[in-house]
Amino acid sequence: ETQYVCDYIMQGGSKDEFMAKFRNAMSDGFDPEKDLIRVGMANQTTMLKGETEAIGKLLESTMMKKYGPSNLNEHFMIMDTICDATQERQDAVYDMTGHQDDPEDEQRLDMMIVVGGFNSSNTSHLQEIGEMKNIPSFWVDSGARIDVEKNTITHKLAHGELVETPCWLPDGPITIGVTSGASTPDRAIEDVLDRVFKIRDPSFTGIAPKAVTMAKAAHGDHEDE
Repeated sequence: ETQYVCDYIMQGGSKDEFMAKFRNAMSDGFDPEKDLIRVGMANQTTMLKGETEAIGKLLESTMMKKYGPSNLNEHFMIMDTICDATQERQDAVYDMTGHQDDPEDEQRLDMMIVVGGFNSSNTSHLQEIGEMKNIPSFWVDSGARIDVEKNTITHKLAHGELVETPCWLPDGPITIGVTSGASTPDRAIEDVLDRVFKIRDPSFTGIAPKAVTMAKAAHGDHEDE
């Protein structure tokens, strides 16, 4: 779609065809012959960062070719509206999956678990990153999706299909990458990991909490300070 718009900016074309193609994605009174002279770009707050960058670069290069580098700021503006929590998670997943090219790399992942609501756009993009890198990735919304006794998992793919995978957790040492959507409760992640550990060790009773020692305030210190 972006390439189509850029081609229209550079070469023109059938206005009727353009209007028909984007009839459900334009504001009242939009006129491509007048309104594509100056273009601003914003994005859904949970959009995949890489897609946003690719669209932005394509629009920027098109306006630069059309009007020249010195006039770019008069014709193109990009507004980064991806929320910080979403971007931080995407960056972390790209970093976590950045060791896949070397089979000998100790940080190379054998699989990924993505925890988050099935209606969550930002979680779907985390799953999409794993799939794009050809890492077996399992998107679940709760620990209940994992059957410990049967070693099966019911999970969602990035583009919506809900599937059940038997024997999903193999024997032997494995490295699992774990991530979650921006609003996923910590408890949901803990429940998922608890079931993963129980598949390997049915007697697993959870990770003991760390003991925390609170130091007393020194004489003269005030808690409200």
